[in-house]
Amino acid sequence: MASNWEITSGIKKSAYGIGAAALVALAASAPAIPASAQASSSTDYRNVVSNNMRSCAPGSGPAVRVTINGVKSANGTVRAQVYNGTRADWLESGRWLNRIEMPARRGRMTVCLPVPKSGSYAVAVRHDINGNGSTEIRTDGGAMSNNPSISIFNLGKPAVDETRFSVGSGVKSIAITMKYFN
Repeated sequence: MASNWEITSGIKKSAYGIGAAALVALAASAPAIPASAQASSSTDYRNVVSNNMRSCAPGSGPAVRVTINGVKSANGTVRAQVYNGTRADWLESGRWLNRIEMPARRGRMTVCLPVPKSGSYAVAVRHDINGNGSTEIRTDGGAMSNNPSISIFNLGKPAVDETRFSVGSGVKSIAITMKYFN
């Protein structure tokens, strides 16, 4: 018979895997558009932008400076997406505003996601370890703004209320921690 610790550990691993799977599936479903595009309004979706840290320099904005902690390896790619902080948009396919995709770097990475105006937003990050664009539940990782609890009960998709944060006219800094099944 399994101990309580073994059961709890198994549930946590399942929850992390579910969260990673949800992020991978949703992030992979949207097509890329030119890197020069940038959202000009809250209804302008699917903009692939470069990681231009000047957009997060003092006096810049509005933007979100995201420190991504706990990147497991330097293999594959990391994708960060910012969404309007609404139930209608959060983690819905193709409803992200801006996306940055770049080679993974083990440990800590920082990205700057511009946002169209002051308001409420939420961020999702995916680490595709083998860079194949497919969901690998046992290896890929994921993270969300405010580091919400992910469980089998919310199927890896926490409510927007758990991930939403406000951005003013300047730069909002947040830190998130990657979660992996293994």
